[in-house]
Amino acid sequence: HPHAAELAAMSALLDEQPALGARVQQDLEAGCPTNAHSGRPGLSGDQTLRLLVVRQLTGWTYAELAFHLLDSLTYRAFCRFSALGPTPSKSALAATLHRVSPRTLAALNDQFVTSEPVRAVEPAKTVRMDATVVPVAIHPPTDSSLLLDAVRVLDRLVRRTARETGFTAYHRHVKRAKRRALEIAHLAPQAITRRRACYRELVQLTEATASYATCALAHLEGLASTRSRDRLRKKFSTLLPRVAQIIDQTTRRVVHGELVPAYEKLVSLFEAHTDVLVKDRRATYYGHKIFLTTGRSGLILDCAIPKGNPGDVTWTVPLVRRQERLFGGVPRQVSMDGAFASKDNLADLKACGVIDVCFAKKRGLAVIDMTRSQWIYDKLRRFRAGIESGISLLKRVFGLARCVWKGPSAFHAYVRTAVFAANLLLLARARLP
Repeated sequence: HPHAAELAAMSALLDEQPALGARVQQDLEAGCPTNAHSGRPGLSGDQTLRLLVVRQLTGWTYAELAFHLLDSLTYRAFCRFSALGPTPSKSALAATLHRVSPRTLAALNDQFVTSEPVRAVEPAKTVRMDATVVPVAIHPPTDSSLLLDAVRVLDRLVRRTARETGFTAYHRHVKRAKRRALEIAHLAPQAITRRRACYRELVQLTEATASYATCALAHLEGLASTRSRDRLRKKFSTLLPRVAQIIDQTTRRVVHGELVPAYEKLVSLFEAHTDVLVKDRRATYYGHKIFLTTGRSGLILDCAIPKGNPGDVTWTVPLVRRQERLFGGVPRQVSMDGAFASKDNLADLKACGVIDVCFAKKRGLAVIDMTRSQWIYDKLRRFRAGIESGISLLKRVFGLARCVWKGPSAFHAYVRTAVFAANLLLLARARLP
């Protein structure tokens, strides 16, 4: 089967570079007890790396991955399990794969793209760069939905505290908050006065629930420490500042009519790291921007995940410098989108040693200043369009259309795993006859 042939080629590539599995093994051993002879034998670093690749390639849940490992001889062979031996459960898979850090995954991709098999097909002398957005798994945020989430989650934690410790100093406001949120969602745009009244009541209900949660946290602080109580304390301490920020931004925007900047907004109670990204003044995305660099082979040579929403023009020179640190020298030819273009960036890239620089939109720059001829400029401009297919592959096949892992560290790990799995598959396909 073609897929089995691809898995066999990918397995051969991983066998040629045992250092990749050894890096993952270090993360697995970091949290292990000093006595190596206690407990059940776990997964090796090589097995964990292969499981990460399979999960990202297929998009399976941990339950589906556990089933296919139990059922399929092909996936057993790729992940280095014997044909009749036991396979890990879904809980063991989740616990093990989450222990691989984003820094290790980034180092894996850097080590892979600079290895001898990759350099044989990708010299990294002509590169193209572009940015894209990876959304996170949150619902479209509105002020009313965020306030309702705050009431609902804090009420659940307060009731859990009541069951654990007998705490009773609270009232429930979930039903009233839900009614006000539904009314706001169905009000006509012209009903401004009624909308503000509903928001004021919803804010008051959220503040009351937050005060009950603060009392519950103080109640927990005065009790003996147990595992469940420590978890409740941690959740209260994490959520209460976020709820206060949601109340503040809603009051400023709806009640006082202020314009809240995007970098000051909290768009999710659960994924507080999410950035607000407006692309081409059209669509609004909630996630993180990533910068990708690919070569003629289509392999992803570099992936940068900046903080916030920096302009593409500010990352023109840093992306080339990253190539210099990775491959020991700047590329001879660089092709970018017009958003990266500026006179200062062109001068800096020429000073770095880049011979031909192509910005897809000239932005007032002369072709003769960017490249040696019009023919080279046209060729590099067409070459730049090829990165769109690489971005499409990552989004369609490797899950970057939406990050389903939770938390900022998990977001980085998810993106790094997708990039590594894509590079492994592309190089394996290049080796197939």
